[in-house]
Amino acid sequence: MDQTTLFADILLPLPLEGPFTYRVPRDLNDSIVEGQRAVVPFGKRKVYAGLVKRVHTTPPQKFQARYIHSLLDDHPVVTEKQFRFWEWIAGYYMCTEGEVMNAALPPAMKLSGETKIALNPDADAEDETLNEKEYALLQALKNKKLLSLGEASNIAGLPKVLPLIKTLIEKQLILLKEELDNPWRPRLQHFVRLTEAFRDEEKLKGAFDQAEKKAPRQLEMLVAFINLSGRYEPSQKEVPQRVLAARVKGGHAVLQSMFKKGIFELYSKKVSRFHHQQAVENNIAFNEHQQNAWDDIRKGFKQNEVVLLHGVTSSGKTELYIRLIRETIAKGQQVLYLLPEIALTAQIINRLQNHFGSRAGIYHSRFNPMERTEVWNNLLLGGIESNGEKITYDLVLGPRSAMFLPFSNLGLIIIDEEHEPSFKQHDPAPRYHARDAAIYLAAMSGAKVLLGSATPSVETFFNARSGKYGLATIEKRHGGVMMPEIFVADIRKESKHKKMRSHFSPLLFDSITEALAAGEQVILFQNRRGFSLRLECDLCNWIPECHQCDVTLVYHKKINKLKCHYCGHTAPPPPHCPSCSSTGIRMKGFGTEKIEEELPLFFQDAVIARMDLDTTRSKNAYREIISDFEQRKIDILIGTQMVSKGLDFNNVSVVGILNADNMLNFPDFRSHERAFQLMAQVSGRAGRDQKRGKVIIQSFNPHHAVIRQVIDNDYEGMYNNQILERRNFHYPPFYRLLKLTALHKDPEKLNRAAAQLAHVLKKAYPGMVFGPEYPIVARIRNQYMKNILVKLHRSPGLPKEKEKIKGIIEKFKEGKDNKGVRVITDVDPV
Repeated sequence: MDQTTLFADILLPLPLEGPFTYRVPRDLNDSIVEGQRAVVPFGKRKVYAGLVKRVHTTPPQKFQARYIHSLLDDHPVVTEKQFRFWEWIAGYYMCTEGEVMNAALPPAMKLSGETKIALNPDADAEDETLNEKEYALLQALKNKKLLSLGEASNIAGLPKVLPLIKTLIEKQLILLKEELDNPWRPRLQHFVRLTEAFRDEEKLKGAFDQAEKKAPRQLEMLVAFINLSGRYEPSQKEVPQRVLAARVKGGHAVLQSMFKKGIFELYSKKVSRFHHQQAVENNIAFNEHQQNAWDDIRKGFKQNEVVLLHGVTSSGKTELYIRLIRETIAKGQQVLYLLPEIALTAQIINRLQNHFGSRAGIYHSRFNPMERTEVWNNLLLGGIESNGEKITYDLVLGPRSAMFLPFSNLGLIIIDEEHEPSFKQHDPAPRYHARDAAIYLAAMSGAKVLLGSATPSVETFFNARSGKYGLATIEKRHGGVMMPEIFVADIRKESKHKKMRSHFSPLLFDSITEALAAGEQVILFQNRRGFSLRLECDLCNWIPECHQCDVTLVYHKKINKLKCHYCGHTAPPPPHCPSCSSTGIRMKGFGTEKIEEELPLFFQDAVIARMDLDTTRSKNAYREIISDFEQRKIDILIGTQMVSKGLDFNNVSVVGILNADNMLNFPDFRSHERAFQLMAQVSGRAGRDQKRGKVIIQSFNPHHAVIRQVIDNDYEGMYNNQILERRNFHYPPFYRLLKLTALHKDPEKLNRAAAQLAHVLKKAYPGMVFGPEYPIVARIRNQYMKNILVKLHRSPGLPKEKEKIKGIIEKFKEGKDNKGVRVITDVDPV
């Protein structure tokens, strides 16, 4: 055993500047390696599973290092490349590596626990020298084997219980327990087979005869086993215990009896938690437009690391992706396919698994911790065993969290619908943008990046236009399908003439009627969930508000509650106005839930479904809704922006955008870009296959420039307008934005602190700092907020400017008047 005194820098999943140095016990010297998880104490009570980032022989100078308790892994679970990637994210997005670690690791790999106390087996709990508090604690330990320090503090009635515990340890009455259990276990499937003795035909015949006379259920079980195993057929099969037991009444008890008699025996195999299908060879033949785009992509990759594929909706971009994935896998490399929403994975995974079978894996937050850890281990170990076969993922599909998986030989990253704001993480830190971070990951890995979108972000298209990225375009839909016909309904005019039917203009109503009569499907888009956006008193205009946030409560009819969409607070709808006691409380505005309820009044025979955050909370809800719509079990699908994101339905002939003005009038410099993208993407769901689709946009301002650009499918017109405004007003892509949000429960203290921070920043960056200003929602969970916006020149000196701002924030926090004021940093806010 190596006698050298070793130290390890341990990364913990905490929002603290780390790593932290611990001493390695000598018995772990030969087994500790970088990337393993180590159990370490932290603070007075906690123990964590941290990651060994570096092993060295330099002791800390300012404190005495505490010992590592144990190692959880036999091999590294995080690679050196991942550590470097995390460092870059922490530096660029101005957060800590611990916060990145917390976002990156699957939940089952992040372990923490409190230090607990246990009764020493040799202790005399009736010792007369014990005082009252010591005796109470020992009696509690006799009843409950382990106590946390918090529980011990309550039992003893002491806010500071550590001196008491120290005394009991010295008296050898209690022991400290600081162990963490690793919850990860491979999944086992149990099978039944005949024992070696009963594989003999004569012996088996005797068992049949015996069972026929005395045990009819056992006879049934033997017959079921013979049928399931195919014993007398050319190819025999394994028999799962669960399947066999289900064939006979009281099957589990019967099997237990036959195990005891030595007829059957049980054995287990490791199996995957996922269903894997066989790949089906599908040859992809490109049309002329796809072939031109393919040639441009290949040419682009020779000159650039990143290529933008700008193809209209339904132009066959996915087929280009599949060809590119095949080529990459054929070289022995891995592919990461990023999507903005879990909803999209449900549809695209079926297409990809048809082509790539068990080589395609999927990873997202709706999976349970064991499933996510299985995908992690598959990539880390180069495959996992499942039912005697090795399953290896060469392709992984998922939302932004999939970027953190331990790829060993990444060759290609595809970012589909790259314009989507869902790629940006908002809370908690790290507030990274998956598109930008994935481009850096690809550069680290020597991989190529393909960005795909029908409506690219202004920043991405600017990079393609300026030559930083390659550019490939497809301007025609696949298979000769025409772009949808887009109409605008002037709901101001229709409302004035009282022609509206609830929220439907005559044009939209008639179009829905015609589509349903022809056996076609309809998608209705409303970017607000809930039933009514607010309740309002007719007499005094009182509106119910959240008591923790500065927002109105939204009425949800299904649960008959008013709900805050920021903090989750709920309240029953009031029977009368609490301000003036009037009973004239009316519902104003509408969300997806109200549309879902009103449609059956007009279309009694139509099957109607809703897809929004409220209806897709369960693990498989997305898949079920999308599958039912694909199979034409649903006639009308109502949704929020989930329905706009790349879904492909070939029987949709009408798409209705119920209120375009909500998107156009949002106070943000990206609102016109976002409105164009949303309307164009939703419109793209109409008119697949050979029939031209119809899109109806309802608006109070039908002549708005962005609506006209959507009608003309004029992406470049929108881009040219936006790029001119951004150049003039110093917005991305010409400048970098940094948003600082100060938070405190006292608005007056917040005002003073935010003004002070803004003053220092304005002196450092004259003319480039704006605010502090309250955001649209100025209070969430009783925390008031003020935003400060900093505009920075795009230059090689940007990292130094971030360090300078970081220093200003740290100095600000040290001020005694600013204690308790949190400052959140958001780099490149969207």
